[in-house]
This record gives sequence, C-alpha cells and structure tokens, in this order.
Amino acid sequence: MIDEGAYWLAWAQISGIGPVLLRRLQQHFGTLATAWNATKGQLAEVEGFGLQTLEKVVQQRSRLHPEQLFTKHQQENSHFWTPADADYPRLLLETPSPPPILYYRGEVELQENLGQKPMVGIVGTRQPSEYGIRWTRQISTALAKNGFTVVSGMAEGIDTESHIAAMKAGGRTIAVLGTGVDVIYPHKNRDLYKQILTAGLVVSEYPTKTPPDRTHFPRRNRIIAGLSRAILVMEAPLKSGALITATYANEFGRDVYALPGRLDDHPSQGCLKLLSQGASFILKELDELLTMLGAIPQLDGVETSTAPEKLSLPTLSPELQTVMDAITSEALPFDFIVQQTSMAAGSVSSALLQLELMGFISQLPGMRYQKS
Repeated sequence: MIDEGAYWLAWAQISGIGPVLLRRLQQHFGTLATAWNATKGQLAEVEGFGLQTLEKVVQQRSRLHPEQLFTKHQQENSHFWTPADADYPRLLLETPSPPPILYYRGEVELQENLGQKPMVGIVGTRQPSEYGIRWTRQISTALAKNGFTVVSGMAEGIDTESHIAAMKAGGRTIAVLGTGVDVIYPHKNRDLYKQILTAGLVVSEYPTKTPPDRTHFPRRNRIIAGLSRAILVMEAPLKSGALITATYANEFGRDVYALPGRLDDHPSQGCLKLLSQGASFILKELDELLTMLGAIPQLDGVETSTAPEKLSLPTLSPELQTVMDAITSEALPFDFIVQQTSMAAGSVSSALLQLELMGFISQLPGMRYQKS
C-alpha cells in the first residue's frame, strides 16, 4: 500500500494545484489517495476545479507514479514532512493552505510540532530604526526566557534581530525561508543560518537548491503565521511583507500585536494601520504581553485519559458556541461545518482546534469532526 504522503507529493507536482486546492481535495475525498483515482467527473465536484485544471490533472496524472516519485524525492531531500505525517506541525495543518511538503534542517523539537510549546512570530521591516531594534531585542529575549519559540523569516532587519536575541537568551528559534533549506539568503546571514541549525530549525516549502525568487517571500509569510500562535509586528511601513503576515494571521484566527510608533515615522506607518484595524498594542510592560500570550490555549491542555462524560461544558464564546452547535455525534467533514456556521474557514479551523483542546470534540482522519 502506497503511503498517503506520496500522494501529497504527487498532487503537488501537477501545475495549477496549490495548497488551497489540495486541502479541498483532501476534505472532499477523505484522502488524496482516493482523489488520485477519482474520475474527471468526480474531481469536477470539487470547488476550484475548472475545465483547464481538470485537463491538466488528466494529462499529468497519467505520467506520475506516486511511489516512485516519493522514493526519488526522499533521496534528493532527506528531511521533509507531509500533512500525512504525525510530526507535521499541528498548527500549520489547521490552516486552509498547509504546504503539501515542508522541508526542514536543524534540531526538531516535537513539542513545537505538536503545538505543546508556544511559538510566536516576530516580523518587521528590513530597515528598522534604533527604536525597532531595541524593542525587538527586548521582546525576543523575554519570550525566549519564558519558554516561547521565536519564529521569523531570516531576512535582514527585524527578522535577524529576533533570531539572534532569542538564541542569545538561550531559547529556540525557527526561520521560515523563501528558498530551499540549503540556500542561504541573504548570504550575509550565513553565520546566523549556522547558529539556527544548532538552536532550532529552518523550514521551507521549496525543495533543496531552490534559489531566492521575489514571489516566494510573500507566500512563505503564511507559514510564519500558520506556525505561530500570535504575530508581533515590530516596525513596518505601509508596503511591507510584515503586513502580509499579519493579514494571514487574521485569516488563521491568530492574535496580532503591533509596536506603536510616532505618527511621522515611516517605519511605523504599517503598525499604526494595524492598530487602527484592531491589533493589540505592544506596551512597555512586557509582563502584560507575556501574560496575554501565555493565556492562549495550548494543545496539551486536555489529558487524553480524561473521560468525556466527566467533562462539563463551560460558557463558550459566541464563535465557539456556533461551531459547537454545528457538530453532532456523527463525523462531519470540515467544509460541511464551515457551510453550517457561515463563518470564515480560518475562524472555523481555529474554533475546532480550541474545542478539541478542551476535549469536547474529536478529529478523525480526512478532516472530519464529531462530539467526544
């Protein structure tokens, strides 16, 4: 029997099939192996499969052999996860567009992958002011000393400062690259890259030897947001990749924090815009920030030995209650729950995760959910 991971890889090789469409395929058919053997008519039932996409699938699928492809890929890329793997980062898997292949190098800590160790993303401009650098260092240090893993993109500026400060404080850090995990960009960060390999991970959705490309970096920002329980934007002009990360964070139901700055400071304009749109303030009292971040539910919040009948249902937020009301004792697919709640997919995914942590629902294979 061919591993399900081989089908994630095979589907990802078909032009026009991106992470969002792959997730829809999985939700519709239950497994990508089933989808691989589906007829053209059956595939046409999946949202997003237009005539051109269907033709590409029919033409290219016949030339691909999932098992052979997977074996060859393993030889060329020694370390990677697919969503079929138990070690695939849990929080990233809850997003609408998880990478079908996530490559990595460095030291894996399974508590991070399982969502049991909190990860916080720190992003910002490549040309920070002294003010932005100072606060990035202080906050990254405080997070690392309090058990948080700092996630960023290894770009110049805020990213670099956050990685360095976290490691200097004895903490872990994860760099999400817009290149292959073996390609260092910018090259001036080669020493930082080597340090990260010993104190965390570098990850990417691009295979080895992939060079930098301007289209890769906005896409990788969704991975930073997806891995993190919250995103901190330190300094960002109005046209900034950090704002793209914040947008993804909002879509995924993550908390967004922004460092306030002066009205006439160019690097602060993006942060001020986020604050006007409802982002939380990063204030001088870092203990308050740490308390707020620590209040985010962790995935080890429910003991697996707890009997469901002994759990009492607390007062839920309106959003959680809406999702809870849509779930029955019979397994329901994710897309059906989204339709029942009329909520955004990212909000439903976040609510399902919280309800699962609380022990009120269970996730079954194929992104199906039922009451515990």
